[in-house]
Amino acid sequence: MALLFAVLWPLERFNTFVLMIGRWLAMGLLVLMVCFILGQVILRYGFDAAPNWTEEGARFGMLWLTGLMAPTAYRRGGFVSIDMLERALPRTVSAVFTLALLGISLWVLVVMLDRGIYNHVFSLSGNGNSPALRLPLDWIGGERIRFKLNWAYGSLAVGIALLIFVNVELVLRQVITLLGRGEDLNSLSSAELIRAE
Repeated sequence: MALLFAVLWPLERFNTFVLMIGRWLAMGLLVLMVCFILGQVILRYGFDAAPNWTEEGARFGMLWLTGLMAPTAYRRGGFVSIDMLERALPRTVSAVFTLALLGISLWVLVVMLDRGIYNHVFSLSGNGNSPALRLPLDWIGGERIRFKLNWAYGSLAVGIALLIFVNVELVLRQVITLLGRGEDLNSLSSAELIRAE
């Protein structure tokens, strides 16, 4: 049992810290996305001069926002779930069932990470350039650099890697709960979290 807590404690601290940074980055991306889309609408309908990069910039922001926020939602139980069977089963059977589902989820996430990295980030499509987005380094004396599509597809790899860390933490927490020490675990719920119930 001490070994389980010894593994869980640093993983829990790591997830808490990294996901907090992810939430702050996601909030910043959300603000940027709103500004891009609002600016595009105002410039298009007010001045007939919308830049062509705002839609793609907002799309890249949405990809990263999703990759950074999905692990927090998963960790806090914010995803929509159907738990009729889990509630109908006896407590121990339900806990074993949940552990089995977490194991299947971990397997799916590992496969997705492999496919995401090799089929998207480092693939032919990932090595392509964005049609509209450029880094404006000419403002500081450099030259404009086209955004690589793998910069956007990297959100898939980062998000799934963070989901794997969260899943391993949830597996450890479920095993500890099955062994009768669930009351010693820190709560993952948050007062400001609105659950999908």
